[in-house]
Amino acid sequence: MFKRRHPGLLLNNNRAFTLVEMLVVLGIMAILASIAVPFAQTMVRRSNEMELRSALRTVRTAIDKFNIDWTGGKISKFCDCASDDGYPKTLKVLSEGADMPGPVQRKVKYLRHIPRDPFADQKLAADEQWGVRSYSDDPSSQSWGGQDVYDIYTKADRKASDGSKYRDW
Repeated sequence: MFKRRHPGLLLNNNRAFTLVEMLVVLGIMAILASIAVPFAQTMVRRSNEMELRSALRTVRTAIDKFNIDWTGGKISKFCDCASDDGYPKTLKVLSEGADMPGPVQRKVKYLRHIPRDPFADQKLAADEQWGVRSYSDDPSSQSWGGQDVYDIYTKADRKASDGSKYRDW
């Protein structure tokens, strides 16, 4: 079992980890995992928050562009896609297009597709994931008057990493 290679020195040929070494390694791995998991969760949350901000900005910009075009006469005043205030009647109008005036039937589209809400139920259609407000609704209203789409918000009732509610963004 023991071989002598040098005078006065005994060497053990059994190369294995002791129970203490295994426990130390497991303890270190547990400490690293307890640090890594919350960090990963925070990164996923921040990524979803950035996606939400981007989606809100994209749709709000499209709504504003629609209103500018309606006011400027680029969209037909007789189009059933716009309200009397010049805002789209539904979110789908932004991706399906609005009729342009003139002898040739043409549509102007403002979005290729309606972005998804990262905090909503992904089984719903993209236009059903968002809460909408009309021009005549109160800015803090959680119910839609149904006339048009003046603004959107997420229906998620969670708080952001800065403490604000996502639906107030």
